[in-house]
Amino acid sequence: QVQLQESGPGLVKPSQTLSLTCTVSGVSITTRPYGWFWIRQPPGKGLEWMGSIYYSGTTGYTPSLKSRTSIARDTSKNQFTLQLGSVTPEDTAVYYCARDSGSWFMDYWGKGTQVTVSS
Repeated sequence: QVQLQESGPGLVKPSQTLSLTCTVSGVSITTRPYGWFWIRQPPGKGLEWMGSIYYSGTTGYTPSLKSRTSIARDTSKNQFTLQLGSVTPEDTAVYYCARDSGSWFMDYWGKGTQVTVSS
């Protein structure tokens, strides 16, 4: 059974870098055709796609966040990571990792982790 689990600090200070890890079990993150996504939901708002890393290692980012976002992976640990730099309170959100089945349909999700940006 495929499972995804987000981990990382729940509180980040403004101007610092937010770092999260998604640990995947039940399937290798290098298995085609899967893509691995970071998605967030600010309070009172809808879901926002942040970026992705595919089985091949190819990454993609939403344009509005591209300059501040980096997604990487550790295949030995079957994990992929998110780094979001220069955070502000507007980056406060529940952050999710999810799997793209290969056609931009997210078939598995983590439970989400709350990240608050505050001094």
